[in-house]
Amino acid sequence: MIRLFVVVICSLFLFSSCATWYERTSEFQQTVETGNFEKADKLLRKDKKMARGKNKILFYLNLGYVEFMAGHPKESNQAFETAENLIDEQVRNPALQAAVLLSNPEILPYKPEDFEVIMVNFYKSMNYLQMGDMEGALVEVRKINIKLQQLNDKYPDHKNRYQQDAFAHLLMGLIYDASGNYNDAFIAYRNAFETYQTDYQKNFGLGAPEQLKQDLMRTAYLCGFTSELKQYETEFGEQYRYTAPPPYGQLIFFWLNGLGPVKSEWGINFVKEKRGDGAIVFHNAEYGLTFPFFWGAGYSADEQNSLADLKIVRAVFPKYVERPLQYTQADINYKGQNYGLEIAEDINQIAFKTLHDRMLREFSTSLLRVATKQGIQYAASKQNEWIGFFVGLANAATEKADTRNWQTLPYTVSYRRIPLQNQENKMVLNCYSSRGGKISQEFTFIGKPKKTDFFVYSTL
Repeated sequence: MIRLFVVVICSLFLFSSCATWYERTSEFQQTVETGNFEKADKLLRKDKKMARGKNKILFYLNLGYVEFMAGHPKESNQAFETAENLIDEQVRNPALQAAVLLSNPEILPYKPEDFEVIMVNFYKSMNYLQMGDMEGALVEVRKINIKLQQLNDKYPDHKNRYQQDAFAHLLMGLIYDASGNYNDAFIAYRNAFETYQTDYQKNFGLGAPEQLKQDLMRTAYLCGFTSELKQYETEFGEQYRYTAPPPYGQLIFFWLNGLGPVKSEWGINFVKEKRGDGAIVFHNAEYGLTFPFFWGAGYSADEQNSLADLKIVRAVFPKYVERPLQYTQADINYKGQNYGLEIAEDINQIAFKTLHDRMLREFSTSLLRVATKQGIQYAASKQNEWIGFFVGLANAATEKADTRNWQTLPYTVSYRRIPLQNQENKMVLNCYSSRGGKISQEFTFIGKPKKTDFFVYSTL
């Protein structure tokens, strides 16, 4: 009876500890998904533990997003600035890294994915533009340029498909362009185009937007880069014809569509195989994965023997779960003309591919963690059955994947440049669902001569 009671209690503990990050923050996530940002802000600020603990980077990322969506650019940038500083200050903690082998990766402070780091500067630059601070926005795009260089240097073996960000280069071009710096705008547009044509087309199925091609030819013309312009005319199959700037300025319309994926977890079994060089080899035939471990002087005889006696190891890893889009395309109707919004960043695709590449590099670490914990359990069981039983329960309770991620990022980012013709410009955004439905939203933008305005609209 006592044994049954212990098993039931421990099972309840295990069940409660297996919730994903999305499930643990479900109330906040639901308020975001329904657009209730006032309530989302209150929920965040009430969570004092998250603001001070290992998840504080996620706290400030979410706070920056909520303030952005609530129309508070100054407060949003303050939160994003804090998140950015925390990211820059992160250092590897050897003691915590060692403790992960006896627990799980969630005991570590949250480390953002590469694309999450880049998106911080997108939001900050949009906030500065909303406040009319072009210099502040230019500072952010220069930061992006530095981060992109660091990102490219991070993977010299090219085993990561996300090494450059085409949208980040595009954003730099748009802001340089709006500031009148056409030379830097051309360079950024060119870098964006090349990244779309190589990395993005191959890895994420996303080619260069037509708007980017037009802006690339226009800035080449304005800079007097005749040979480059001719090259792009040949490549795009069209002859560029320059038109005078619109009398009432221009609008860059960004559409943040849907919400990006959330992390869950999945398990995979590895079977031990023998090898004659003293290594322990774990193999999974389904995925064609093999990981050898060499146990040297750093491990005791008992540890080596207990690990050698293992037959099967089951390890858990994070995986992304897609949140399907309600709307799949959109256009803006203005003065009888439809301006189709083109996808410039597919965060959903990048997230899946980035995690896949990272997991291939981290499989061995996860296997080592599970093998170590099971080896300890085996050694404990040899001493006492009940001790081994409780060690096994502790192992199961602590063996979980790190399911944290910045879950308020959009699924895709689309955009379009629209020339303004009047002082007061009324236009209609139409969003179309895959089932044939449509929603429409009317906007009025005030035209200003020789000025480019930026506007961000989100469908959750």
